[in-house]
Amino acid sequence: MTVSEFHIPSLNLMGEGALAQAIDTVQKKGFKHALIVTDAGLVAAGLVDQVTASLQQTGIQCSVFAEVHPNPTTANVEAGLALLKVGNCDLVISLGGGSPHDCAKGIALVATNGGNIRDFEGVDKSALPQLPLVAINTTAGTASEMTRFCIITDETRHIKMAIVDKHTTPILSVNDPLTMRGMPRQLTAATGMDALTHAIEAYVSIAATPITDACALKAVELIAQYLPRAVAQGDDMEAREQMAYAQFLAGMAFNNASLGYVHAMAHQLGGFYDLPHGVCNAVLLPHVQTFNSQVAAERLAQVGQAMGLAASESAQAGADACIEAIKALKDQVGIPRGLADLGAKQEDIPILAENALRMPVE
Repeated sequence: MTVSEFHIPSLNLMGEGALAQAIDTVQKKGFKHALIVTDAGLVAAGLVDQVTASLQQTGIQCSVFAEVHPNPTTANVEAGLALLKVGNCDLVISLGGGSPHDCAKGIALVATNGGNIRDFEGVDKSALPQLPLVAINTTAGTASEMTRFCIITDETRHIKMAIVDKHTTPILSVNDPLTMRGMPRQLTAATGMDALTHAIEAYVSIAATPITDACALKAVELIAQYLPRAVAQGDDMEAREQMAYAQFLAGMAFNNASLGYVHAMAHQLGGFYDLPHGVCNAVLLPHVQTFNSQVAAERLAQVGQAMGLAASESAQAGADACIEAIKALKDQVGIPRGLADLGAKQEDIPILAENALRMPVE
């Protein structure tokens, strides 16, 4: 028997109206100046102005760093850190999906520990807790708002660095489905398949526990039921809310059971070709699970049942049916069929494989 750990932010607000409650919570903690880490799309959508205005009404000053790339880079972290120092900020607020959250974690971690974000690649390399971070989520997929994972692209090496550190966990996560209502169809599909990948990889992980299993299977069940609805009708608020819960449950699972070969490879595809992370995961997921079914057929059969499939006559038959269901869901929500459709090249596979070996997965 070994001791298992379970990491999660100390406070997590979910449901319609959670954003307004989060502003009140932040104000009561006595912060003076927040660095808001976000992207240009959310600035254009008006959400950044909404949040900054609400904070300023409570007496909290704001600086805005809105230059986060879809695959956040070491340069993004350095630029955001410089702005944080100019404002003498005592709080970081990430607003968006996985990209702003991960960039904000990098900024907050280096702000207290010093050095360069590259120094923290790997597992628990930091000595000090990061600057307090509040993560306001606007997508339903990455769960970065509540995890200890931080993925940053190193432009010089063309790789994604995995920073897995207990000190990168936000003090507060916020999932308000009202902020997700305007998510484009393609982003809804990609982030939803990212969440499905988190749940499945956590469920077949050798570090899985009964707690992570329960979270993973419920996440799979909700995603199979509500992702097609959220993609088909973006203002279906029941689907949006249930997907917010699903991705959070999947985050609880993988934050503690870790991930696997899908993410090890998807991160390198994304870093090398600058591709959407969720799409890379979705393309790779059925292939990796075909490989995993050699030793995890029973577990994959259980995943299939969570997706709504009937029990099969054997574990392998159930696993095969699960993999076909994953492919069908991927096609239903409009994910590309293969790596060639993403622009990947055969000659790049050796370096991609070498880079994938660097990722700390179970």
